[in-house]
Amino acid sequence: MVLYTTPFPNSCLSALHCVSWALIFPCYWLVDRLAASFIPTTYEKRQRADDPCCLQLLCIALFTPIYLALLVASLPFAFLGFLFWSPLQSARRPYVYSRLEDKGLAGGAALLSEWKGTGPGKSFCFATANVCLLPDSLARINNLFNTQARAKEIGQRIRNGAARPQIKIYIDSPTNTSISAASFSSLVSPQGGDGVARAVPGSIKRTASVEYKGDGGRHPGDEAANGPASGDPVDGSSPEDACIVRIGGEEGSRPPEADDPAPGGQARNGAGGGSRGQTPNHNQQDGDSGSLGSPSASRESLVKGRAGSDTSASGEPGANSKLLYKASVVKKAAARRRRHPDEAFDHEVSAFFPANLDFLCLQEVFDKRAATKLKEQLHGYFEYILYDVGVYGCQGCCSFKCLNSGLLFASRYPIMDVAYHCYPNKCNDDALASKGALFLKVQVGSTPQDQRIVGYIACTHLHAPQEDSAIRCGQLDLLQDWLADFRKSTSSSSAANPEELVAFDVVCGDFNFDNCSSDDKLEQQHSLFTHYRDPCRLGPGEEKPWAIGTLLDTNGLYDEDVCTPDNLQKVLESEEGRREYLAFPTSKSSGQKGRKELLKGNGRRIDYMLHAEEGLCPDWKAEVEEFSFITQLSGLTDHLPVAMRLTVSSGEEEA
Repeated sequence: MVLYTTPFPNSCLSALHCVSWALIFPCYWLVDRLAASFIPTTYEKRQRADDPCCLQLLCIALFTPIYLALLVASLPFAFLGFLFWSPLQSARRPYVYSRLEDKGLAGGAALLSEWKGTGPGKSFCFATANVCLLPDSLARINNLFNTQARAKEIGQRIRNGAARPQIKIYIDSPTNTSISAASFSSLVSPQGGDGVARAVPGSIKRTASVEYKGDGGRHPGDEAANGPASGDPVDGSSPEDACIVRIGGEEGSRPPEADDPAPGGQARNGAGGGSRGQTPNHNQQDGDSGSLGSPSASRESLVKGRAGSDTSASGEPGANSKLLYKASVVKKAAARRRRHPDEAFDHEVSAFFPANLDFLCLQEVFDKRAATKLKEQLHGYFEYILYDVGVYGCQGCCSFKCLNSGLLFASRYPIMDVAYHCYPNKCNDDALASKGALFLKVQVGSTPQDQRIVGYIACTHLHAPQEDSAIRCGQLDLLQDWLADFRKSTSSSSAANPEELVAFDVVCGDFNFDNCSSDDKLEQQHSLFTHYRDPCRLGPGEEKPWAIGTLLDTNGLYDEDVCTPDNLQKVLESEEGRREYLAFPTSKSSGQKGRKELLKGNGRRIDYMLHAEEGLCPDWKAEVEEFSFITQLSGLTDHLPVAMRLTVSSGEEEA
């Protein structure tokens, strides 16, 4: 399949579209700014309360007449541009495909050579997030602002989290030799603000004797885009070396010896000294958790400054320091990651996107300029990106569309086939956007017999109004039909001559219904959940005890307790914090509009990550290895991203 790298089939139509949009844009921008001026966020309200001179109100009063005059002057040009723009949408393609050409050995071709479908199983990591990149005036309805700056910061944080080395923590104990915590979180960030790799403390041993979890970390060519990562070999050693933390469990046991550290190579817990939580949405200072140049990895990082404070003249940490460090690691690892006795995989609330993230699905990337900024940031890690997905005007759907679907997909693996479908059954405000489903087929490897190893991913965003359950159920029916059609139309295999082996089939996105609300019973019982497994769900209306809501209460987005990834992670680890800062279901029959109905559960989980257990290669099995709720985008969106790591293994390996 030929992937579309431009929105129009020829340069003439593209030029005409650029001219028409240039005529429309001034009017669009002025309307957006005027509306945004009268929809303040809670952060701006607090600023106004602290402004005795009312300077912000004076600015609004001064500039509003100017904006209105310019708006009136731009209307004739906007009308002329619209006359050209609207018919052009019938020739527009449903997405734009972007590939970074200079990734070298870090690109998809190198990844494909890593897995031949034999030997050890292979893990693939998926993440989905609603990032609310609407025009600024519409984003303010969700208590968010400065869409352009948020888009850039979101891309930086995702790239920061995904490019980290992945850490395994082992407990050396007479009674327990299993993994204590295979955390998504890193002990140190990829790089400091100066781009210099940080040395690993003495109690962290870099070794290749234990299998590195995931796909071996970053590739050599990644340093060109992201700089050397902390914990990556800087002396030319193999990139597959992992950062392993070994924790002694016997009294008197000898602490693990450190590799030769670089002179003065203490891991730094913070730098820069910028005040945290002062500027929401963007421009975090060096040292703030979650920002691209942050030298710290997470709140109360596992790497404590004290790890290097008790050192001898030779620079080696003393025994007391090591024991304190090890106790701190054990305590924090237990707090971060918990495994239910009946659960076969790990789960956590993480302050970072998972290391070695392979596939990213985003929703509500509606603003075109914001989408471009986000794409540029994500290309620092992902080689293949699909953006500007959807249709405009009257193309493909019944009503006129002002916004695209808002879907964006990024991948480290090559994309083979793409299909997009627009949901026809929408109403109210949702009818102005071409919400739909994006279907992708990716190649993740090849067998020694030259059979392609492929995976299927679907990303969607369902109808938003909570009372329209029937519309969402109809969209789920369409989604199932489209999933089957896409598999059938893109499959080049037959039972007698299998040219492709399917490793995974994943569906994710913002479904706009939860599994604990009494008003969402129709969706909870949909047949989609019989074909695809939800790792957080026990059954219709019943969540697993560790699952939490992914929709935040917008009124508290800028509270100091949750304005940074670390703070939000800490809050969500307690039931009281979840009750205060997560959105909970409201019942139409309760008679208490706007008040939370204290139902059983931990908030409205409306962002889903599902995977199929059937329809894969008969000899393979895809199992969830890790699942996380991510706080790294705190202050940038009103949703919690979710991530899942699948391990694909063969029956022969298990035997």
